[in-house]
Amino acid sequence: MAKKGKGGKKSKAADADGRRVIATNRKARHNYVILDTYEAGVALVGTEVKSLREGKASLVDAFATVDDGEVWLRGLHIPEYSHGTWTNHAPRRVRKLLLHRRQIEMLIGKTQEGSLTLVPLSMYFSGGKVKLELALARGKQVYDKRQDIRRRTMEREVTRELGRRVKGMRG
Repeated sequence: MAKKGKGGKKSKAADADGRRVIATNRKARHNYVILDTYEAGVALVGTEVKSLREGKASLVDAFATVDDGEVWLRGLHIPEYSHGTWTNHAPRRVRKLLLHRRQIEMLIGKTQEGSLTLVPLSMYFSGGKVKLELALARGKQVYDKRQDIRRRTMEREVTRELGRRVKGMRG
């Protein structure tokens, strides 16, 4: 996570592992069961990188597909660069993901066998390059989501009660 500087804005500091997060897909872990994650590079044009350096991107509607032996990211919104001219990019264009051949072949097999999808979890800078954390996931049913919410609530209540007992309060 980026540190907060004066005025409550995020500074350009990176986390402990050298990542500077650009965008996260917060709903992905709620709507999907994450089976496996991959780090993929993203093929971008110059104005897209400049816009990402300003911290502008949205993974809300993004998903990945495998077409003709290549992985493509669709629905990612990178707004046009504010200082760009006629060289600006299309905000929702399809972008190629850079993975190893073995990873792509494995993803092809997993997604074709059924009910699995490729969901982007986060986008970040790592060593000056834009990377995407891509998850192989299965969609959750409504009852699964309810069970997760119930489990989190119970865990929260248990930790609260333990905290009260440590402090010597009875509740």
